[in-house]
Amino acid sequence: MRVLVVEDERVLADAIATGLRREAMAADVAYDGAAALEKIGYIDYDVIVLDRDLPKVHGDEVARRLVAQRSASRIIMLTAAGDVDDKVEGLGLGADDYLAKPFVFVELVARVRALGRRSAPPLPPVLERAGVRLDPGKRLVMRDGREVSLTKKEFAVLEELMRAEGAVVSQEDLLDKAWDEHIDPFTNVVRVTMMTLRKKLGDPPIIETVPGVGYRL
Repeated sequence: MRVLVVEDERVLADAIATGLRREAMAADVAYDGAAALEKIGYIDYDVIVLDRDLPKVHGDEVARRLVAQRSASRIIMLTAAGDVDDKVEGLGLGADDYLAKPFVFVELVARVRALGRRSAPPLPPVLERAGVRLDPGKRLVMRDGREVSLTKKEFAVLEELMRAEGAVVSQEDLLDKAWDEHIDPFTNVVRVTMMTLRKKLGDPPIIETVPGVGYRL
């Protein structure tokens, strides 16, 4: 899942992004509304965590432009303005959810995951393919009845392959969904992750490398 955190309090923004990355999400950060609009212009985000009181371009205007562009990104407004009127106004601007500061981080994670499920095409809550059963909610992977222990990045890569339902997934798409914007596009991190994932899933191999194109499960 690709998430954009838009928050002008840099310490808070970086802390949120770091926490989301630990939950196997690819999280980018923008510290003002103009930077957010720039990133949104070339990256398709599943969820945008949007502060309202932003410099340069107000958060309300960011939300309006996303709605006007018919963006598929889901918006959760994260702001100190938490009374009922503020929530109603924020939702009226096009936000899908609203969470007032201070907040409990696990609740934010749960809300981001819920919005991410809405932004994706409807899929079964548990994914199954080639003898592999992946439960995103429980973060559990089984192969032929055997539990497979994966790192968060391995889990994210496997989930993207399973969601593709047999289609080829490029290295660029995997980098986009499982890592953030700071990853070097020429890195071998996908190849290394794929090697360890294949080893953990065991024989017979079920992840195919399509030369020059990507990977397929």
